[in-house]
Amino acid sequence: MGVAEIVYPPVIGVAYIAFAGLGLKVHVEGGEHIPRTGGVVLASNHVSYLDFIFVGFGARTSRRLVRFMAKESVFRHPVAGPLMRGMKHIPVDRASGLASYSQAVAALRAGEAVGVFPEATMSRSFEPKAFKSGAVRMAVEAQVPLVPMAVWGTQRMYCYDKRASLTQRGVPVQIHVGAPVDPGGDPQAATARLRSAVIDLVGQAQQAYPDDGTGQWWQPARLGGTAPQPEFDLP
Repeated sequence: MGVAEIVYPPVIGVAYIAFAGLGLKVHVEGGEHIPRTGGVVLASNHVSYLDFIFVGFGARTSRRLVRFMAKESVFRHPVAGPLMRGMKHIPVDRASGLASYSQAVAALRAGEAVGVFPEATMSRSFEPKAFKSGAVRMAVEAQVPLVPMAVWGTQRMYCYDKRASLTQRGVPVQIHVGAPVDPGGDPQAATARLRSAVIDLVGQAQQAYPDDGTGQWWQPARLGGTAPQPEFDLP
């Protein structure tokens, strides 16, 4: 076991204990779509600061440890920084994006699973925003599968809205994984295919969600909630 894997498994263990303590009801659908070996890009929607934990949880069906691309500022945090580096996550410096992109491609070529949030920032409306093309370009350059994912319910625990609470018990969380998307051809067209696949998975997760979100702050306005209207055109 390498140095990184001395750090990662205990962190997962702590997360599982926290899940149990909060009585979270986590359901994973389609985890078999994540290959057990070899490089793979996992691309998910982004509604919560905790999404990386649950995308990683979704990959546990295939026994993968996911290396996430995260803001460089997180790596400077006195507590989170050493953990992020120990788990081989990839710092993203927006002033020097090429370096993080190259590091991610190298990790993929080395057989790692790399987690990406193509929206780059969380969606305040909880609807998938426009996707950047980095996930597609990395998959093509490293010649690895591009797997779409969706998380739902995580926004109720920790997001932009101050009504989110980490102390809530019994929050349901849906994690849906789809079949690989073809990243080939025109990058913009491939990114549109990826976004469409993620939107479909988000819809499936919302439909399967056991709590009624009518009138709730965490539910999109399109579905009868009171979340902010999206500042972009829905497909």
